This record gives sequence, C-alpha cells and structure tokens, in this order.
Amino acid sequence: MTDKTVLALAGEVAFLLTERQLTVAVAESCTGGALCQALTEIPGSSTWFDRGFVTYSNQAKVEMLGVSPALLEQYGAVSFEAARAMVEGVHGQSQAELAIAITGIAGPTGGTAQKPVGTVFFGIGQKGQAVKIDKRRFKGDRSEVRARSVEFVLKALLKTLT
Repeated sequence: MTDKTVLALAGEVAFLLTERQLTVAVAESCTGGALCQALTEIPGSSTWFDRGFVTYSNQAKVEMLGVSPALLEQYGAVSFEAARAMVEGVHGQSQAELAIAITGIAGPTGGTAQKPVGTVFFGIGQKGQAVKIDKRRFKGDRSEVRARSVEFVLKALLKTLT
C-alpha cells in the first residue's frame, strides 16, 4: 500500500508530466520498486511512465543499466558516481525524457562509518542536461528509510518539473 502523502505527490508528478508531455523511467536499488509502485498507482500512468529497473544487486546494475564494474568497485553502489551512472543507464535503455535513480543502504545491516544505514543517493536527469545528484541520510528502520526515499525523490522530481 502506498501512503497518502506519497500518493498525493505521485499525483502531482503525474499532472505535471502529462501537462508537459514528458515521460519518466526509473532505476531503483534500496527501494526495491516502491517508486514504480507509487507512480503506477496513478490512473493513466501508462501515458507518462515508461519503465522501471529494480537493480538491487551490483550485477543487475551492470547488466541492465551498463554501470561500469570498475566504477562500482572504486566508489561502491551507494555513491554519487553510481547514482549518476544509473541515471545515464536509464537514458540508454529507455526513450524517457526524465530518468531517476535511487541507491542506498536501507538497513538494518550494510552500513559503514563512511556510509551509515539510511544513506541514500538520488539522481534525476533530463536527456541532454546535467544529472542532479543528491545525498540524504534518513533515520528510522528499513521500512522508514525506503518510504522516506520515495517521498524525497518525488518532491525532488516536482522541483525539477516546476
């Protein structure tokens, strides 16, 4: 189930994408498809939602999005560089004008001193423009980190569209 706040944000995104005749595609790691679910919860989403990639493993990022194994080795899957490469991979694998990437550590394990649990990187890119990357650290359990990540990226997408 998608919470009311996320559903309202997804509805606003849908309105703006429809109004601007833009399409979006996404690549998700730590959110495991929750963003795709939120977006496709909106009736008529097939007119503006192109596709979603759930690239949870590094191998999936490499195979589905063309992310460089060397990049993942050097910077890790949870990094500015990985988020940027995921956005670029979405653009390479879809015709959508807008691409979104989410990669992070939802927990409860997997965190380090440099990248604690709750660290999430977001990328939003429009074809032909620079990719905007953001980093956030969310408090809470696994479910809360994932939910806040979806809410955050929807708000960031709204800012991009307005």
